[in-house]
Amino acid sequence: MVPFKMPILVLTLYLLRGAGASLIKLNGNGYEDVVIAIDPNVPEDEKLIQQIEDMISEASTYLYRATEKRFYFESVSILIPKTWQPKSDYEKPKHETYKNADIIIEVPNSPGNDIPRNDQFGKCGERGERIYLTPRIIRGEMLNVFGPKGKVLVHEWAHFRWGVFEEYNEDNPFYQCSEGITGTNKVYTCSGGSCSIRDCWTDPKTGKLNKDCMFIPHKVQSEKASIMFMQSIDSVVEFCTEKNHNRFAPNLQNKMCYLKSTWEVIQDSEDYKKSTPMMAAEPPKSRFSLKQIGERILVLVIDTSRSMKVGNRLNRLRQALQFFLLQIIEKGSWTGIVTFDSSATIQSELMQIESDVQRKTLISRLPTVTVAGGGTHICSGLRTAFMVVKKKFLTDGSEMALLTDGEDNTTNTCFEEVKQSGAIIHTIVLGPSTEKGLEKLSEMTGGMKTTATDNVQNNGLIDAFSALSSGNAAITQRSIKLESKGITLTNEGWMNGTVIFDNTVGKDTLFLVTWTAQQPEMFVTDPSGNIYKNFAVETSSQMAYLQIPNTAQVGIWTYSLKSSAQTLTLTITSRAANPTVPPFTVDSRMHKDTSSFPSPMIVYAEVHQGSLPILGANVTALIESADGTTVTLQLLDNGAGADSFKNDGVYSRYFLGYKTDGQYSLKVRALGRTNTQRSRSQVNRAMYVQGSINQGQVQVNKPEPTVSPGMPQTGFNTVASGGSFYISNPDVLDTPDVFPPSRIRDLDASVEKGHIPLTWTAPGDDFDTGRADRYIIRMSKDLPTLSSYFDSALQVNTDNLIPNYANSKEVFVFKPKGLRIENGTVIYLAIKAVDKANLMSPISNIAQVYMFTSSPKDQNDSSPGTSISIIVLSVVGILVAIAIIACVIVYLLSNTRTQD
Repeated sequence: MVPFKMPILVLTLYLLRGAGASLIKLNGNGYEDVVIAIDPNVPEDEKLIQQIEDMISEASTYLYRATEKRFYFESVSILIPKTWQPKSDYEKPKHETYKNADIIIEVPNSPGNDIPRNDQFGKCGERGERIYLTPRIIRGEMLNVFGPKGKVLVHEWAHFRWGVFEEYNEDNPFYQCSEGITGTNKVYTCSGGSCSIRDCWTDPKTGKLNKDCMFIPHKVQSEKASIMFMQSIDSVVEFCTEKNHNRFAPNLQNKMCYLKSTWEVIQDSEDYKKSTPMMAAEPPKSRFSLKQIGERILVLVIDTSRSMKVGNRLNRLRQALQFFLLQIIEKGSWTGIVTFDSSATIQSELMQIESDVQRKTLISRLPTVTVAGGGTHICSGLRTAFMVVKKKFLTDGSEMALLTDGEDNTTNTCFEEVKQSGAIIHTIVLGPSTEKGLEKLSEMTGGMKTTATDNVQNNGLIDAFSALSSGNAAITQRSIKLESKGITLTNEGWMNGTVIFDNTVGKDTLFLVTWTAQQPEMFVTDPSGNIYKNFAVETSSQMAYLQIPNTAQVGIWTYSLKSSAQTLTLTITSRAANPTVPPFTVDSRMHKDTSSFPSPMIVYAEVHQGSLPILGANVTALIESADGTTVTLQLLDNGAGADSFKNDGVYSRYFLGYKTDGQYSLKVRALGRTNTQRSRSQVNRAMYVQGSINQGQVQVNKPEPTVSPGMPQTGFNTVASGGSFYISNPDVLDTPDVFPPSRIRDLDASVEKGHIPLTWTAPGDDFDTGRADRYIIRMSKDLPTLSSYFDSALQVNTDNLIPNYANSKEVFVFKPKGLRIENGTVIYLAIKAVDKANLMSPISNIAQVYMFTSSPKDQNDSSPGTSISIIVLSVVGILVAIAIIACVIVYLLSNTRTQD
């Protein structure tokens, strides 16, 4: 299967996912403020804490050596669940929360699905979101499958911190970065309680080994690379470099990083560029802080200045705050209220919410629509909120939900006080303000930042407050938003719709309706036909809410609102029906917080049930600009355009609808359908090693657990806020076309009767939107020529190839001409898309095919002890060369380090 290049006798091998901002800092060579959070669902186990510390210490040494003495773990905070027994050495967290944790220790909600994985959505070199490990990995119970836990963490850290990818391919498990790892290929099958091992066979059409064939390595090896291939092997302690990286391997690292080695990508990182190697043989010891999550302490800091009288802002604010106090803030939380204009006033001291009594008391102390007056002094409000907390608690880890229109340019005067307080500041900006100090408050404290316009129909203010559920509570305790929408009626009419209650939600359900002029008629009907009209009406606040008793019935509910001409909004929230079964949720965000035209923005939405990604959902993003205009985008999980990986449960799309300078807000809606299914993590996860060869005996591990794809027959729907982002210089009217077609990353090739069928997903005229003008396809028998000198490679005639619209499936079949074809010739192919302005996409991933002048004969699997190079060559059928090549390999391995 690999090309044998006689002039230089080279044997070539192949091998084959709204999170908070991380607090990590690289200080010199040491990573500081790494946050590891133990999920609340993990049973209490004091030994686990020590085992986490052991993992970090081991990983620090591995990382230090693997990066040539550049990096190690300096300080780590371990977040301990509130439900665990408190201890005297446990500190109180400051800015550390589950939302900004870098590593989560979780119990998989599919038993046995103990796969170390990464939320990694972006392109090559872009940092990931976070790492997920399980208690079984931490305890060393998965040693035979994944190797030492310290090396597992280094593998995942490379994904997370430097944006590199896997060097293995589950569909082609015979290819690797370095040629030195030896083993054999076998088929392992189980049926009726008994299992067997047999030889692989060769597909006579392709010359490739059968799909069920797997590579089983020797347990004892001498090869040092590569960590991103098989970190489970004891001898493997290095990343692949430019010298030993296999650019021919059909793996994600080559596909996503333009054939660069892992070490080359690391060298391009910001971390590498601002560090120099240390001299010590071993890294300094890691420092640990144990921090236990406590009761939630939150103060509402509310702007009642003169500018809040604009439109209906204060009434909308009161609606959103009532909703927050009724439904979002969790039982057991301590809550206070501070209002401010040019000075601040305490409306309510901290009060612990134990029942509806405290909720109603707090609601009674909210500002009324007539109180607005004076200037805006945000720092005064924050200082007073700190005073409220200090009367009962330390401010460390407390939260301030700051609502303001942002018309204050003195916010920077209290930055140092805010930083020293240890409090987390969430900012909600109402209106078009672009005050940078507000963003800084959230960024420096790890808080959320959201924005809402004066367009009532978009329901932005209620969405913003609904996003303030506790980041430290278990997902089964948080409020889940099922619907959020609005309508402006120009005449008397109806607002009708349906909402799905699947079997994972239904407790503490609330329907909230707001209006701007006159109370509408309101009806809600459950799946059995029962009609609910008993809304609690707050006439002065122009809102009403319906609380469903017990657990809402599973099925499709309908709502109907009859009204005169005005604007209506509807919000539906619920909680998990079962504390042990996570609900379906969507987490959304933009890939960065700020952008200047013409730099594109990318929307990401991760749909999941606990640790399991959800495939086949209908996911829509609604992006509201500062002037209230909304752009709707259909997000896709197709591995094309903005979406990095197909079928990973992360739905993506480029956002190019820039209209005005200012803040934009993001809301995402996910709908489960009949073809929606659960899946195990497909990408960005350490290899599940099937077994090993020890002293000549094949020792097979248990097969990787499967995940039931079963879903509720009803489907599901869920909505989430993705926060806000800032866009500047959107000079779209006077600017010519500046957006090229997006890169094609899923080019695939095969051979059928001497012809080469190519398939790929169509890009657009502007990234993944519209329609490209034409394609350029080139081919070569030499990979470096095609990858580095695309324009010099042989061009395929594409005169009859007319591009389809973006995200369509493209198929193009041609007969290769202009190349001398021999038995076993490898042809490499790549493609670029061109738009009408002659803007060109980057070169695609490189596909390859093996051409035969006659069908390859079936070959038996190589015997144990031969290298993968020989195994692969035997499949191609170059039997005459095997003896010569084997001798050369032995000679090279004994004298020099093997290179591509």
